[in-house]
Amino acid sequence: MSMLFLPLLTACGKTFSRIKLDRDEAAAMRLALTGDIKAEVDSLASPLIEHGRTPGLVVGVLLPDGRKKIFAYGVTKRENGRRPCKDTLFATGSASKGFTAAAASLLVWEDRLSWDDTLADLLPREVPLSDDAKKITLLQLATHTSGLPRQPFTPRFAAYFMQYLFTGKNFYRHIDRNYVLDYLEGFSAPLFRDYGYSNIGYGLLGYVMERQTANDLETLVNEKIFRPLGMESTGYDRERLPGHEARARAHAGDHPKFFRRGRRVPEWEFTDVLLGAAGAYSTANDMLTFARAHLRPTEDNTLARALEDTLTVRVEREGVDRALAWAVDDVDGHKITYQIGFVSGYSCYIGMDVVNKTAVVTLQNSLNWTESIGHRLLLRMARSQK
Repeated sequence: MSMLFLPLLTACGKTFSRIKLDRDEAAAMRLALTGDIKAEVDSLASPLIEHGRTPGLVVGVLLPDGRKKIFAYGVTKRENGRRPCKDTLFATGSASKGFTAAAASLLVWEDRLSWDDTLADLLPREVPLSDDAKKITLLQLATHTSGLPRQPFTPRFAAYFMQYLFTGKNFYRHIDRNYVLDYLEGFSAPLFRDYGYSNIGYGLLGYVMERQTANDLETLVNEKIFRPLGMESTGYDRERLPGHEARARAHAGDHPKFFRRGRRVPEWEFTDVLLGAAGAYSTANDMLTFARAHLRPTEDNTLARALEDTLTVRVEREGVDRALAWAVDDVDGHKITYQIGFVSGYSCYIGMDVVNKTAVVTLQNSLNWTESIGHRLLLRMARSQK
């Protein structure tokens, strides 16, 4: 598989992103002396706009005392755009999985599901499953250890992907619920089930939650997560969200490969089974609210425990450990818990320093593999506390 082809398979994942780490002790010392978080954000964010890396960018910072600071740069769209703000909608890509994992964890804490439940337990008897598919557990879906691929790699997918390179059209558009369920009939697990990022795995996680609660995923996550946390600008149907008309529009960045950087690209619509894997829209303000709920327990004890449980490392790997949707990275002795989401025309980062109770959210309206703000800000804030 060519190197051109391989990274684009991750349009909704963290695997091929490149995170710039910050070794600048002077920046941490400057922040400790001045407390000027805006100056630090400006130093990292402004060059991305000035050098044309992205049309617009919003950076949200959660301070140790729980206060939010949100900074906006650039424009929501190249033509007649306005400056984005804390309530500007962006697609979150694979960071949507964090919402799905949170809802699944809450259902487990409510004893409506168990992490040990298998697809044989959870899917209708009339759904034909291979022997390997029957054994997949809820926890394996949530931790990307089911053995399921990122997506079925078929000639149809390859054709859609090649089309995407030139048009920006969604190459997941054929992967709906029936397609995934049909795939399970012939699924054969790899000999060794190590961590393997899977969009269809998270799609199945959302589907089994729908069956368990008799609610569609949007209703379920809104009831269990968004509404209790006050995330009024987060959801899966962007046209029904506040600020829809003023949302950040999708632009080419590092990809699609054969689009000029800064050119508008189509906004993807996800099928029923992939909404929970990559279909959410949100704002910097709401994403910081989501992060804060993990760091500062809510009044709802069950929800607080469920969110805390999503941060528990379940898969230890060389380099980056995995919790439920979250990656956990040890950088110079500092633990950073984070998610990155990419979808055509957008990039999203949400990261937390659980020890220092800080968080950073970055939202861009272009797809750029390099994450150069989130980790660096969290490290500067952590070092400034010393």
